[in-house]
Amino acid sequence: MSKSLLATACAILLCGGVTVSVAQEKAPGPIKIGVIADMSGIYQGNSGKGATVAVQLAIEDVGGKVLGRPIEVLTADHQTKPDIAGGIARRWYDQEGVHAIVDVVSSGTSLAVAAVANDRKRVFLASNAASSVFNMDQCNPYTVQWRSDTYASAKALTESTLKTGAKNWFVIAADYNFGHALEREITQIVNASGGKMLGSVRHPVGTSDFASYILSAQNSGADVVALANAGDDMVKALKTAEEFGLLTSKTQKMVSMLVFITDVHALGLKTIKGLVVASDFYWDMDERTRAWAERYYKVMGTMPTMTHASDYSATLQYLKAMELAKSDKAEDVLAMMHKMPIEDMYARKAVLREDNLLTHDVLLLQVKDPKESNRPWDYYKIVDTIPGEKAFRPVSESKCPLVKK
Repeated sequence: MSKSLLATACAILLCGGVTVSVAQEKAPGPIKIGVIADMSGIYQGNSGKGATVAVQLAIEDVGGKVLGRPIEVLTADHQTKPDIAGGIARRWYDQEGVHAIVDVVSSGTSLAVAAVANDRKRVFLASNAASSVFNMDQCNPYTVQWRSDTYASAKALTESTLKTGAKNWFVIAADYNFGHALEREITQIVNASGGKMLGSVRHPVGTSDFASYILSAQNSGADVVALANAGDDMVKALKTAEEFGLLTSKTQKMVSMLVFITDVHALGLKTIKGLVVASDFYWDMDERTRAWAERYYKVMGTMPTMTHASDYSATLQYLKAMELAKSDKAEDVLAMMHKMPIEDMYARKAVLREDNLLTHDVLLLQVKDPKESNRPWDYYKIVDTIPGEKAFRPVSESKCPLVKK
């Protein structure tokens, strides 16, 4: 018998003819988290590199491993284009073995990733998507909306402004899903409160000149001009409003439905002092927020926005759920996230509802006068804390097919 035949015989004929397998089971690979962000466009200030840093801090806080396996982070720039975001998600889920995708700022790109996540049955932690469509008619079992949605933001600011006696409203909205949702929800709340919508205008994303939109708002005679946009668009709109005297008007009040602390930093306290904003997070709220923010600051050189805190919280709780579930399977981890208590420096009194929306406390903040600010990034004073059950749309009103009627 040849040596090769003898080797084969030795491998398969042992112990009186009993067949023994010599193949070894392949060890499971790393747990992979993918961060799809706006790295170069108008939303990079509340996404970008900061999103990756926030995710890495969460990984540090679980010891760099889950289920005994190392955790890896992948990053990509979606360039605020849904087709690019969807393509990255497909490649990551199908070829790279990514377990969950995080951030994906902008509703259009997030909707594209949500569709892929649902199709591939993989997790999407929509920690930077605001439109309420994610927990309404376009919800799906694999997409979890972690940050406050457009309904919560609109409700907090619209109701607080209505209490001042301002009844007539005009909206300047970004012309895409996020802006449309905010405009729709502002209108519903104003009308339900006995107020009146005097009109609205919509602008393309990335608009450079807001003069005509601000003039339309001023000429409407509305008591309140509401901005339903974000990022650089919102910053440019407020700068134009200051130039046209709208921010200091005695007859008209301006509110912005989505302001990040990086926007306040860019505009300066002198420009927008007194502006009331809604936020899920403020770095200087208490010891827990300050401790985490300082870690972030050491890497980024800026304080985190609420969406960076949301990126951290969503990743942290997902990894904790995976460990508790003793499984990396999407269905097992998501089921555990619905069962386990969720509480961290971002998610206060949090509940992950059956429509896959995380409800939590929402803050009403007022931008300080420069004289009130004692140190860098000391930009807000807390006006009110709105409990999650009052801030978010009641689940009984949800149109999400996951909700049992």
